[in-house]
Amino acid sequence: MPWWIYVYVVLFGLVIGSFLNVCIHRIPQGQSIVRPRSRCPYCNHLIRAWENIPLVSYALLRGRCSQCHARISWVYPAVEALTAGVFYLLFRKYEFGAAFWLNALFFSLLIALVFIDLFHRILPDVLTKGGTLVGFLLVPLQSPEFFTKPATTWIGDMIAARYLDSLLGIALGGGLLWVVAKLYFMIKKIEGMGLGDVKMMMTIGAFLGWRFAWLTIFLGSLVGAFVGIAFIYLSGRDRLYELPFGTFLGVAAIAATLWGAPLIHWYFSLL
Repeated sequence: MPWWIYVYVVLFGLVIGSFLNVCIHRIPQGQSIVRPRSRCPYCNHLIRAWENIPLVSYALLRGRCSQCHARISWVYPAVEALTAGVFYLLFRKYEFGAAFWLNALFFSLLIALVFIDLFHRILPDVLTKGGTLVGFLLVPLQSPEFFTKPATTWIGDMIAARYLDSLLGIALGGGLLWVVAKLYFMIKKIEGMGLGDVKMMMTIGAFLGWRFAWLTIFLGSLVGAFVGIAFIYLSGRDRLYELPFGTFLGVAAIAATLWGAPLIHWYFSLL
């Protein structure tokens, strides 16, 4: 694959990341992601085209608004760089197959959810419910042979298997978290997990199927436990502090998509 193809993929990721910044900022506030044009939240300065170039504008502006000089959040370049990075890794795995485009959409949903939950502690239904429906309907695209095998070969077997796997992912991924949340409430008598996390796992299960959905829950819980303990210890907060579990699930789902099969194989090789 020529090197310049990878450059185009990274540039595409940067552009999508810039759009995701709009979603992360506006969706929690119930605003349109299309109109009006982006403005500085402090002085309402209308963002000009040259001020909206992913990564480049942030560097040229030195992280400040060109009019009021208020500091621009680090989240903007971070989201752009993260999106470009995961799109590059996806392309390394799938090239321009159907799975690349499906998982690029999936990763875009995850990145928006990761940062919305991190800063607002919500997982909007428009992303989780909509993502579940889209993931289920398009899940056959996860098969590398979707456009290569004759229709008579895959129409009955592969599509049916993918839809069944997706349904099990929705039911078992979301269902497992729902059971855990209910058990936690019964034991501790406090809310430990919201239904937003359950609906997010339904989205992940729809895209990835039940095996990688369960891997996501395991990895997300593992990372969340370590990060949570470290954060509570370093910040001095008590153990009832609400952690953004959706953020951990999103990171885990990206890892499961990219490296899930080797991780599962490695785990069972230890048994």
